[in-house]
Amino acid sequence: MFACAATLTACGLLPGTKDADRPDVERSTLRIGVLPVVDVAPLKLAINQKLFEKSGLSVQLVTLSSEAEGIKQLDTTLDITWASHVNLFRAVADGTQLQLQGEAYQAGVNTMALVTTDANYDGPAKLSSPRIAVNSETDVGALTTKAVLDTAGVEKQRIGLRVMPFEQMMDAMKAKDVDAAWMTEPFITRAQKDLGARIVTDTAIGPTKDFPMSGYASSKKFADANPKALALFRDVLRDAQQAATNDKLSVQDALTGYVDVDQQTAALVSVGTFPLSLNQVRLQRVADMMDTEDVLPGRLDVQALLPPGTTN
Repeated sequence: MFACAATLTACGLLPGTKDADRPDVERSTLRIGVLPVVDVAPLKLAINQKLFEKSGLSVQLVTLSSEAEGIKQLDTTLDITWASHVNLFRAVADGTQLQLQGEAYQAGVNTMALVTTDANYDGPAKLSSPRIAVNSETDVGALTTKAVLDTAGVEKQRIGLRVMPFEQMMDAMKAKDVDAAWMTEPFITRAQKDLGARIVTDTAIGPTKDFPMSGYASSKKFADANPKALALFRDVLRDAQQAATNDKLSVQDALTGYVDVDQQTAALVSVGTFPLSLNQVRLQRVADMMDTEDVLPGRLDVQALLPPGTTN
């Protein structure tokens, strides 16, 4: 599965070194903030398969309570953090100096969707004033929900967003407090399995098809001081993303190790795409949509956030 795991030097991860040598990097330990989401499965697989260790890096994963916490802890307790691109770009707009270190996840079919238990809510245009549960009013869920419902003809100002954690959304639907909930996996599958919920609409369609979901970032200060270490991180991440792409079953299996989901549910989870590299055109699409939806104060140039020499 991990073709380069035993021959990382041959794969280009350690140019100019012998097998027994340590890599020529500024530091060999990286602390990475993560949340228990499908997006970080390749990183978990890389840890399990000792890909970082074999490259000469010691990677410590730190479980976060929120994406905002991870961004805030850069340069103190974290070197890199995972977060949605929306949250990373909002942080930049607020004055945080970041450098993107990798794309984590890209939406696929039914990996993010509006889910309902209301048998009458059978299409995105069915309700003129839908009450939708989202995990944040300013993150991916609200952004893609508004875009998809607007395309279906629902006026954005009539969409009632109700903010709550994913874990509370099923109860909110059962209590009829909301008409639908914007969910990602494995919550979609869990709602279908436990409540008999249905998907009103995939929210990765039309203007949000193949939407770039999340990535990894460091502070600009850390990136400037550790370019070789971060380049090595990106190389190993690329191989892990490729391995996960080639074996989606391994991703589903890995979920039971760090997400609160049983094997049966994990086997039904829809898995999106794990991008192999940073792509300015793809990421600019997120920033431009945020600008259009007034989530950002102005247009953000994503190219300025990429490591020097990054090409599409």
